[in-house]
Order: sequence, then structure tokens, then C-alpha cells
Amino acid sequence: MTAGLAGYREVLGARHAARLLAGTLVGRLPNATAAIGIVLFTRAEGGSYSLAGMLAAVYGVANAVGQPVLGRLTDLHGQPRVQLPAAVAAALAMTVFAVAGAESSVLAWTAVAAAGLFTPPLEGGLRALWPSVLRGEGQVHTAYALDAVAQEVMFTVGPLLVTLCVSLWSARAALVVLNAVGVLGALSVVLSRPSRAWRSAPREAHWLGALRSPGLLALLGAFLFVGVALGSLTVAAVPYADGHGGQAVYGWLMAALGLGALVGGSVYGARRWAGPPERRLRALVGLLAVCYLPLTLMPGAAAMASLSALAGVFLAPCIACAFVLVDRHAPAGTVTEAFSWLVTTFTVGASVGTGLAGEAVQRGGALWGFAVPGAAGAVSLLVLLATGRVLAAPARGAVVAASSENDPNRAVEPRFSSGDRA
Repeated sequence: MTAGLAGYREVLGARHAARLLAGTLVGRLPNATAAIGIVLFTRAEGGSYSLAGMLAAVYGVANAVGQPVLGRLTDLHGQPRVQLPAAVAAALAMTVFAVAGAESSVLAWTAVAAAGLFTPPLEGGLRALWPSVLRGEGQVHTAYALDAVAQEVMFTVGPLLVTLCVSLWSARAALVVLNAVGVLGALSVVLSRPSRAWRSAPREAHWLGALRSPGLLALLGAFLFVGVALGSLTVAAVPYADGHGGQAVYGWLMAALGLGALVGGSVYGARRWAGPPERRLRALVGLLAVCYLPLTLMPGAAAMASLSALAGVFLAPCIACAFVLVDRHAPAGTVTEAFSWLVTTFTVGASVGTGLAGEAVQRGGALWGFAVPGAAGAVSLLVLLATGRVLAAPARGAVVAASSENDPNRAVEPRFSSGDRA
């Protein structure tokens, strides 16, 4: 473990690495807080829960559409020319929503959709930059694990920041302030030397872009169901909490889920793993599905929080391992787009999961709701098993990034054979 912690220190100690990670996390705050911010603001304006949920859903759908589109534009035109204008446009759109109010229906819906659509692809951009600021395969993969862990921290802290802003000022101010802070985060990233120097590798003109890779399609198919599992879990926990103490219990369950992912991701990234990453991902997804099953026992609140923590343990490792496979299978010149497709697929899956769990809860209560995550995890594992050969096939002509400290036009090719350590 000490050696693993040293690996984290090496990554964060690399020139530009801490700035890029911190800037990306701050830049993604508007996205991490959008759903709860929209709901709280709509309710504060007198809107119904139905309206609040629909506006949040519109933001989510627009975000899912915009990420791969902006990711492709980033690959074509560079990070500063796409990410900063997108961040400013998204912040302005959310400010328009905050000023106009939720009841101004056409303007509210348009502004929320624009805010989601123009959310900059900072996640994919960061993962494209790692090979240019770190030394070798090992550090890049440690950075992927650190990235996955940082996501869990952000999505835990983000809602707390929204509630803090609401308590200090108002729900309207929370939307404006957090989006302004997000622009500062994006600005910090795009003004950095690696971001300015980064150039995507030459790409083959193809309308499918990153989606022409069979390995990437297989991975996205599997992670659609991982998203379903996570989305359904957040819904299934609501009726359970209603019967075991209310909103406070729900908060503890979600916090325990995040804590489990934080611990699991930290341990996973603290060591080097031998063997093909596609085989490791199958094991991780299988363990993820198995750890969802005990939730159907629905014990008391304290025991349920422990089971929620267990359910989260393998989430961040799954995501970190998926990053390695996206890196391997993204066609040349499409790395930002490929990572953005993973974000979109996960988001869509989570949205589908909320709908499925809602229907399951309606028919059979919390028990049926908690059965959905385990089933979705099992389907994800089946997809990985069915596409094992495709995922194991080496990507041909794939280059993740074209950037270096001394020569921005020199291609960096961190493509590793499936037998290498990952």
C-alpha cells in the first residue's frame, strides 16, 4: 500500500498534473450539481416536483447529446478553442434560467437544454492529456484510478456545496455561483501548457468517428448497464429510507455508496495489475453485480449503510479499468470523443435505470427496486463475456494523443498489448 501511495504522489507531483486534475474537477462542478440545483431552484420558485424533474431530465438528455459532439470538435480543433467557449455558453445559459425563473416555460426549457448541451467535455479532455504529462503506462493507469476516485469525491461534495450556497444565499445564487466557478476551472485547464500544446493524432475521416471501433462499442454496451445499476439504486433507496427514518437515512445510504467507491478506487489504483484489462474488467463487473444482491435483504438502517458501502466498492475500479480499454480501442484522433461517449453512455444508462427502478418500486416496493441493480450488473457481465474476443483484439492504428512538452506535433502512443501490466 505504501508503494501504491507513492504512485499517487508521483502522479500528483508531475508537472501540471495537480493543476489539470483540480481544474477539471472544478470545471465539472456545474454538471455534478445541475440536477439538484435545478430541482431546488424550481421548487423555490413554486414549481412542482414534476416540472423540476422534467427540467433536470432535459438537462441530462442535452448533456448526453452534447458530450460526444463537443468531444469530436475538441479532437478536431484543440481544447482551448472548444472547451472554454462551451463552458462560458453553458454558464450563461444556466444564468438565463436562474434569472428568468422556472415558470417562464419556453425560455426555461431552452436555457436548461443549452446548459446541458454546451457542458464542456473536460473529462475526456483530461484523459487525453495524461499521456503527455506523465511518464509511461504505469503512471497513466494510476492517473485513471485517481481520476475515478476524484469523481466520487466530486459527486459527493457537489450536492453539499449546492445546499451550502442555498443556505447562505438562495437557490438562484447557487446556480449562478457554481456555474461561474465552473468557468474558472475550465479556464485553468485550457490556459495550461499541456492543454494549449495538445493536438489529436491524425484521424481517418469517418462519420461514425470513435464509434467505428468494435471494441469501444462493446465496452459502451456493457457500461450502459453499469449506469442502469447505479441509476436504479438511487431510486430504490428512496422507499427504503421512507420506511426507516426518512431523508436522513437516504443521505447516509448515498454517502456510504460514495465512500465504498472511494475506498475501492483508492485501493485499486494503489497497485499495479498484471494480465489483460478486459479480463480484469469482467471480474470487477461480476463482483459489482454480486455486491448489489445483499441489498435485497433490506436490514436495518445501520446494516443497510454497510451493504451500500459494499455495493460501491467495485464501482470506481470498474470505471478506472474501463478508461484503460477506451484508451486502447479509441481510433486514432478520436480520444476525447471516445471518452465522451463513455460519459454519455453511463448518463443514459443511469437515466434508464431511474425509470426502471421507479416502475419496479411502483409494482413491488423497495425489494423489487433493489433487484434491478443486481440484474443490470449481471447483464453487463454477459455483454463483456459475449464480446470478449472483440475487447481482447488489439486496436490497429490507434493513437491517443499527439502532444509533448518539447514537440507538440510528436505523437504519444501509450498503446499497450493486452498482455502488458495495466
